[in-house]
Amino acid sequence: MKNQIVTLLVSSFVLISGMVSCKKDNPVPDAVDPSNLSVTIEQVVNQVNVSLTADNANFYTVIFYDVDDTVFVETNNGQASYTFAQNGTYKIVSRANASHDNYIEEVNEVTVSIASTPSGAPTSGYTSSLSHPGYNLVWSDEFNGSELTSDWTFDIGTGSSGWGNNELQYYTDQNYTVGNGYLELIAKQETFNSQQYTSTRLKTQGLKSWKYGRIDVRAAIPFGKGIWPAIWMLGNNITSVSWPACGEIDIMELIGGEGLNDRTVHGTAHWEESGHAQFGNSYSLNSGKFADEFHVFSIIWDATSIKWLVDDVQYNQLTINPAQMDELQQNFFLILNIAVGGNWPGSPDATTVFPQRMYVDYIRVFQ
Repeated sequence: MKNQIVTLLVSSFVLISGMVSCKKDNPVPDAVDPSNLSVTIEQVVNQVNVSLTADNANFYTVIFYDVDDTVFVETNNGQASYTFAQNGTYKIVSRANASHDNYIEEVNEVTVSIASTPSGAPTSGYTSSLSHPGYNLVWSDEFNGSELTSDWTFDIGTGSSGWGNNELQYYTDQNYTVGNGYLELIAKQETFNSQQYTSTRLKTQGLKSWKYGRIDVRAAIPFGKGIWPAIWMLGNNITSVSWPACGEIDIMELIGGEGLNDRTVHGTAHWEESGHAQFGNSYSLNSGKFADEFHVFSIIWDATSIKWLVDDVQYNQLTINPAQMDELQQNFFLILNIAVGGNWPGSPDATTVFPQRMYVDYIRVFQ
């Protein structure tokens, strides 16, 4: 988390309330109708917290209506939260339920006004510890200057020579900035060298690499159909043995798209076994998008396993000590990029917003 003063403009609430009762013609026998619904709404910048109480409620439902998403939160304790990604006035429906078909509800509207940091990066999110038991910090980049350090270099081109996945962007060494305490990667819709999009692919190849340890990356990642951001690693020997014999560790990938896609990240490893083997799992937010705020994407990697975490919550683990997985027992370098299109996400469509940005607050390697 950067030491900077941020001015947050939080709007007042516009509450348009009405109590509505909904009951089917054939309710559950002996069911007692909920009553005395009380709704409290609090706002912290773009995060809206709803608290409900009622008599005779078996559970509660809160419905957040976002621009391109409708999120249902069912809760037993009457507490629900949602983070809106952009300014606007949004409807929130709060229900006290005797059953799914028997409830009373109140409808409110909340006006969200977000004051961004100078770089446009989100103002909130998870922050990991500066230290971890049993580890020492061996390398980090906090992006506190105005230029990249000498630990970084670029891939240039489309990857058509073998390192791409039929993507649509042309990687340049211009689609990034360093400032306000962040690295910002930018994917643009623009014609360049016969491609319709440009982006940046940064790497530490030939400059910095690591074998084992814990890696934490605090980042806010882009979203939208056809957008494919990644924080990942390849084995140092890729130039001599090629892929997948070099091994690959994907700390984070997101395949953008409305709804579940924009709130799901993937952690995967690849190696050469019977040609190509891979193992992965995914982690999804309950609501919102990973672009809404910062999250910390981590791996814990030793001689026996790789573990994947989001905000210090483990969601994936792979045992790597079998002899046929020795690709994952060597030095790896880091890569950061935003791909556009490609084999996995497909092409952008009319819903995709450009430019798209990945903000990286810090990268820390512990061993």
